[in-house]
Amino acid sequence: MKDNPQGKILVIDDNEDILFALNLLLKPLVEEICVTANPEQIDFFYDQLHPDVVLLDMNFHRDAISGDEGYEWLLHILQRDPQAVVILITAYSDTDKAVRAIKSGATDFISKPWENSRLLATLFAGIKLSRERHRARELAERMEVAASPFAGAVPPTIIGESPAMKRVLQTVKQVAATDANVLILGENGTGKDVIARQLCALSGRATKPFVSIDLGAVPEQLFESELFGYEKGAFTDARKAKAGRMEAASGGTLFLDEIGNLPLSLQTKLLAALERREISRLGSTQVTPIDIRLIAATNADIHSEVEEGRFRQDLLYRINTIEITIPPLRDRGEDIVLLAEHFLRVYARKYNKVSNGINRDARQKLLRHTWPGNVRELMHAVERAVLLSKGGGLCAADFTLKEPASRGPRHDTLNLERLEQEAIERAMRIAGGNISQAADLLGITRFALYRKLKQQ
Repeated sequence: MKDNPQGKILVIDDNEDILFALNLLLKPLVEEICVTANPEQIDFFYDQLHPDVVLLDMNFHRDAISGDEGYEWLLHILQRDPQAVVILITAYSDTDKAVRAIKSGATDFISKPWENSRLLATLFAGIKLSRERHRARELAERMEVAASPFAGAVPPTIIGESPAMKRVLQTVKQVAATDANVLILGENGTGKDVIARQLCALSGRATKPFVSIDLGAVPEQLFESELFGYEKGAFTDARKAKAGRMEAASGGTLFLDEIGNLPLSLQTKLLAALERREISRLGSTQVTPIDIRLIAATNADIHSEVEEGRFRQDLLYRINTIEITIPPLRDRGEDIVLLAEHFLRVYARKYNKVSNGINRDARQKLLRHTWPGNVRELMHAVERAVLLSKGGGLCAADFTLKEPASRGPRHDTLNLERLEQEAIERAMRIAGGNISQAADLLGITRFALYRKLKQQ
């Protein structure tokens, strides 16, 4: 057993005999083990131990046969630690429930009564997976990978029953297991990064690095160094060598958000790197092979960008082997309510609030709103409502929704922020959503306009 990885194990089972047997078996083989018969103590032991693997029973005293309580505790663990490795302990008759739980994020399951060899093999595989996830997360942190506002469970939570979203999810399931390049299209706030993370989570690269870069938030002069990296002395501030995002993603997935912001000069270099599957850092003549699965996204009309000469057609052909268009929230019908209820559960738990759901009037108000900010706007609206509500169910008055600006000129305010917002909205309408054209109309840089849009 010396070759097995040392790890920390947390066991939750209301059967004292099971706890005793597991403690006796595993204590000599792992770094540390904690056992508890009370799932209410999960948070305490999790904070104390920081386990690599959680062994979780499916049934507890409250509901001894359905497995629902174990499923609830699984979701609780994944909510507090999306990268948790959870192995379920089930009776033989529970395997269907275990498969359901695995689809929601559990790693594996062990049947009772177990074979020690099978249990140990599953446990040590879980420890290895946990360590790989931690290494990938540390690499991402070193690369200063931007966190997503939609980051959730592993795999990410995608909520939607509308026909348009069902088509999106069907495409995701069909292409996730392949290495095909995917281009995700959609308005700001629709959740393009959630789809990207889902594609990664369902792929063979799920345990490898997921490296993202928001090209709309990177100044143009830093694009090349961010993508390809640089050697010490390559430019004035290059005091030490640094790997670029493409190199850091090798073996895993690279997500290029807002790829429509990439200048033509960089489009050429990106295309060459993708075709040759190799990069060179700034200031270096050495070639480094890369193995990435590319996912790109943009809110621009990328096909119009090609027609107008602002985006290379050959690069578009390279990145959109599969094209996925995410519908705006206003076109998703009852998904609005489903998402609102999901965010309510998330924020009620985060802020220790008791909520009895969203009442009928509030639901109608949410359905009538046009959601120009899409899912991101809804998420913030629910968070604000949870914080300001007086308890109980959320009502219509708890939601303060900003109505779209009037299309005509306004003369009843000289508020500078409001005037700037109206100017941006008008420029975006005139430019048909094209950020470069809108920036030209406003007399500012594309980067400055993108930053202002993000702040709205």
